[in-house]
Amino acid sequence: MKKLTTFMAAAALLGSGTAALADDTKIGILMDITGPIANFIPPLQNAADLAVKQVNEQGGLLGGSAIAVYGDTTGTAQGAVDAAQKLVNVENVPIIMGSLMSGTTIAAAEAAIIPAGVPQISPTATSPAMTFLEDNGLVFRIVPSDNYQGEILAKMVMDEGIKKVALTYVNNDYGVGIGETFIDAYTEAGGEIVAEAKHEEKKDSYRSELASLAKGDAEALVVIAYAGDSGGKIVRQAIEGGLFTKFVGTDGLRDELLIQNVGADALKTSFFSSPTSPAENPAQKALHDAFNAAYGEGADKAFVDQTYDATFLAMLAIEKAGSTDRAKIAEALKEVAMAPGEKVGPGEWAKAIALIKEGKDIDYEGASGSAEFDENGDVGGYIGKFVVDGDGYKQVEIVE
Repeated sequence: MKKLTTFMAAAALLGSGTAALADDTKIGILMDITGPIANFIPPLQNAADLAVKQVNEQGGLLGGSAIAVYGDTTGTAQGAVDAAQKLVNVENVPIIMGSLMSGTTIAAAEAAIIPAGVPQISPTATSPAMTFLEDNGLVFRIVPSDNYQGEILAKMVMDEGIKKVALTYVNNDYGVGIGETFIDAYTEAGGEIVAEAKHEEKKDSYRSELASLAKGDAEALVVIAYAGDSGGKIVRQAIEGGLFTKFVGTDGLRDELLIQNVGADALKTSFFSSPTSPAENPAQKALHDAFNAAYGEGADKAFVDQTYDATFLAMLAIEKAGSTDRAKIAEALKEVAMAPGEKVGPGEWAKAIALIKEGKDIDYEGASGSAEFDENGDVGGYIGKFVVDGDGYKQVEIVE
């Protein structure tokens, strides 16, 4: 019964928006609802829904209602293409917020979204490959590239006094992007990688790879993968085999599922890097207060800030464009996100549309920081250092 109820709820969610009225405006939301990062998704859906709810409570979008239309990538490239094609060709959305994983974001962009001329803004996709997409100025993201996170991760490891590591990273856009950058930055800083293995997803056992990785005298195992797939299995099997006791991971591993599977005690000396928000940010407090008021908890979960900001920006771009013309929305996205302009923050939709109607420029200052896009649709940003704290994660440092 529980599985059936969950399925029915998901089906209702994925189908939301299909009965939109003529004066409603659909927002395509592409998420990896099922698959290796499924554990991350519920608060991120809430974040996107909150942005849409606030817009509708404060005047609506283009004079009507904003309607969120979800597509599930299933965490796979083909699933992403199928979901994106439905959003752009059947639902006829003018913009897409998503996807989340780098692989699904790139697959959807190249096969469906770019050919249809639809602007796309990802809250979490970090692969360096996105920088070089031939996207006609349509693809944006509001988190820094893995080139940046790999460098910061190397610095964090060296600052911990760890001079020798073993490294394994998943063979996809995400893992290769961070892994190769980490190798360059860590060795340049004087660190030594005593063993290295690029691994494949969806295997039942990684014990042979771990046996090879453990042959050196590494002080820690660096794992760049998702906790819901290979990353979680590697950490668990390393602990079970007594091969490693200290782990270093990235945002894909900063998943409460990892703590549930191996226990907090087994991770007490480990740490993780993840894109984060600037410290003491009033915009973040405004979002978190509204989020927790609406949902009771969860505002501190990974990528809530980025998902809300990307969704809010998508709707600001439509309002600024004054229509659902996809090319105009792509240009408007840069205008509403970047200086100069009067500052607008999370939840300030009524203020934003009043300024737009007055012909004034706006500059959205989000919970995750400013989105100053470069010519490739990339941004700078912040990387946080996280440690396990009970059944969750605590941020102990921010690197800008």
